[in-house]
Amino acid sequence: MIGPASSPLVSTRSLRHTWPGASATLVLEDLELAPGERVFLCGPSGSGKSTVLGLLSGVLAPTEGDVRILGMSFASMAARARDRFRANHLGYIFQQFNLLPFLTPVENVLLGCAWSAARSRRAGATRSLMTSEAARLLGALGLGEQTWSRARTGELSVGQQQRVAAARALIGGPELLLADEPTSALDAASRDAFLKLLLGECARHGTGVVFVSHDLALARHFDRGVTLDGDPRGRRES
Repeated sequence: MIGPASSPLVSTRSLRHTWPGASATLVLEDLELAPGERVFLCGPSGSGKSTVLGLLSGVLAPTEGDVRILGMSFASMAARARDRFRANHLGYIFQQFNLLPFLTPVENVLLGCAWSAARSRRAGATRSLMTSEAARLLGALGLGEQTWSRARTGELSVGQQQRVAAARALIGGPELLLADEPTSALDAASRDAFLKLLLGECARHGTGVVFVSHDLALARHFDRGVTLDGDPRGRRES
């Protein structure tokens, strides 16, 4: 059962993570996100940005502390329950995309619903309606039908594949989107245009966002910023 409507979308408490074989420990001060809030997470390479996303998604278990999403504690869930919860409520744009190159772009987008009946219902429930929603999302993110209908995903440019990955993460309106450097392959003009489309689609569904990037020029698009500076004591906000 999901927590009460007044619960934060994301809440972390006393979070610590020590990497296997390493002496360094990531210390994340208590962090809360309201439903629909958009947070920009930045910091130099090696500061732990992708690790924070892994912790917020429940893919990584913290050494200490807990993560709550929609009032639900990851620490209290078995691995299978975390997987099911993640499929139902989280969208993830991976830095390396993790697309299947032999599928069409629409087929890749539909994978965002493959393990979630809840996401499937929100995307339209029937195969026909879900396919229409996948096509709509690709268009909304700047990838026209003349492009996606004529190629396998592996034949698209890197920037086009980023849009497919974003559409897959967003289909079915997840409550939280975690994005790991999703504009890294785009030039400045394309980057800003794509980001506006991405955040506009999130606003359409009230999706909260934790967006990782080293590009500080993007921070102006977000409600607030969190900086990991590599100091094991934690982070600072702006």
